[in-house]
Order: sequence, then structure tokens, then C-alpha cells
Amino acid sequence: MNKEQAITDSRIKKTAWGFGKAALTYLIMLLLVGIQMGIIVSAPFQFLSDFWKINLILLYWVLITIVFINVTNRQIRFVYDKPMRILSKATKKVASGDFSVYVEPRHTVDKYDYIDVLFLDFNKMVAELGSIETLKNDFVANVSHEIKTPLAVIQNYTKALQNTELSVETKNEYMDIIVKTTEKLSSLISNILRLNKIENQEISTTPEPFDLCEQLCDCTLGFESFWESKKINFIVDIEDKATIAYDRESLEIVWNNLISNAIKFTPDGGKITLKQYSQNHEIIISITDTGCGMDCNTMQHIFDKFYQGDTSHSTQGNGLGLALAKRIIDRMGGTLSVVSELSKGSTFIVVLPIK
Repeated sequence: MNKEQAITDSRIKKTAWGFGKAALTYLIMLLLVGIQMGIIVSAPFQFLSDFWKINLILLYWVLITIVFINVTNRQIRFVYDKPMRILSKATKKVASGDFSVYVEPRHTVDKYDYIDVLFLDFNKMVAELGSIETLKNDFVANVSHEIKTPLAVIQNYTKALQNTELSVETKNEYMDIIVKTTEKLSSLISNILRLNKIENQEISTTPEPFDLCEQLCDCTLGFESFWESKKINFIVDIEDKATIAYDRESLEIVWNNLISNAIKFTPDGGKITLKQYSQNHEIIISITDTGCGMDCNTMQHIFDKFYQGDTSHSTQGNGLGLALAKRIIDRMGGTLSVVSELSKGSTFIVVLPIK
């Protein structure tokens, strides 16, 4: 949070040193100066020698200074030191892997100060880190599972092929299964490598001008047999031509993922609408389906690696497609978002600056 955001943060209801405390401090100082003047003009003071007069005034201000130092030290301990110790202790727990830490704000909501808001943001950060840690563990488990499963299939059918008594038809069937499984495994590994390169910014391609509308049509026709087999009404509403300069191959991955997902989650006889238009130096592409839709929790994690909101379709993918598409669009300076309603369908929207 920068300075401007901190000042305008609506959660902050008071500051550590407000006008009231400043005014009170000013009045106390005036009172102390008044007391000093009272001492100076008092009758007993007049009978003292100059040496004792000076030392008495010095002693008075030394006592005042000691009181002020103690009060200030107490304020610092209460307002800053104690909260920072609590935060430091909580941070150490988080650093050791404990994401169940929660720091209680010191004041009620109507009296929140900067420290309370800091605690709130810390709690939110820890919750997000806990979620990321869970996703990381899930990622490792999912990668292991996704790789182990096809390898087990390949191993089992390869062993089965060693049986000399198998018919030619059965052998061909087993070999087809092995080929499809190796293709799925290859696709999984390729997606993991692509995702890793994109996240580590290792992909450096030279953009080339091409017709986006032609690419969208080609990608759509590539899935024609799939949406026709499900009797899906596939509507395409795009411009005649839209020339852009991006990495053509990467964008093809995006469209293929979005279109295949729309077909996957749209029931037989449903409808998919692909729209594309140019507006204010941007190109907007949307893909809308009439599938099962998503709830809020699913939409929050839909672009996470290996996340699959609808486990009934888990055999048709590995949960990397949308994560890969999101990273590609982000790298291109565009946005990929989703609007969805449970049981009513989803719309994925890509916005790309025109280059």
C-alpha cells in the first residue's frame, strides 16, 4: 500500500497522533511554562541566590523531561513496539510454514488505526499464502498423479502385448491406447514446460502480423467434429479481418483451450457463441457457452494450475489449459477474465491491445 492509498484507506478511522493529542500536548506545555513563571515570581524564590534560582529551574525541567520521556516511551511501547513484537512473532511462525496465524486488531472497527489495518492486511496475506501453499502441494500431487497414471497404462498394455496369443485386432487396440496415452502424457509435459517458461519469462518471440479472424475460424473448424457430435449450435460473430502483431502460436494455444473447454462443458444440444470486435485500440474476443457455469469459489481459482472445478470432466483434461492461457495473455499485455453463473453458462473474455 503506497502513501496515497494509506491516506485514503476508508478502514482507517483515526491516526496515532491526531489533532486532539497535538492540541493537548500544546496546552500541557503552556501549563508547564506557566508553572515555571509562577515559581519565578513567587516570594520564596526571590530570597534565593542566583545559583539556586538557576539550579531550581533546571531541576524543574529535568523532572519534566523525565516525566515526558517515560510517557513517550510508554506510548511508543504501546502504540508501536508491542504491536511490532506481535507482528514479528506472527511473521516468524509464517516463515516456519504455519499459515494458521491470525493477529487480532487492537481496536474495534470504528476505531481502526494504521496498525489495525496493517494487521488486517497481514491476516489476508497469510490466508492467501496458505491458499498458495495448498495449491503448490496440490500441484505436486497432481503432477505426480497425472504422470503416474498414463505411465501405468502404458506399462500395463505393453506387458499385455508381450502375450503372443493375442489376436491382431486386440494388439492393434492396445497399441492405439498406448499411442493416445503417450500423446496425452506428451501434451501434459509440454503444457508444464510452456507454463514454466512463461512464468519465468523465458519465452521471447518476435511478434508477426497475422489475421486474427482467420485464426479464430481455423481454430473453430479444428473442433468441428466435436461440437457437431454433441449437436451444439456454434455461432461465430466476428469481423471480416483484424490484423494484429502477436505470437501467433501462443494465441492459438489460448483459442484452442477456450473453445475446447466451451465444448467440454456445454451439454448436447447447447449453444456456444464466439464474438470478436475492435473497439478503442483494443480487440475483444468472447466465448460464451450454455454449460454448467461456475460458482464464486470456482471462478476465483479457475486460472490456478491443475484446478478443476468440475471433477466429472477431469478425465478430459489436466487443469493446465486455462492457467496457460491466462499467463500467455498476461505476457501480451492483455486481460483474460470470466463471467459465469451456476447452471447458466460461462463467458471467457480476452482483451488485447491492437498492435
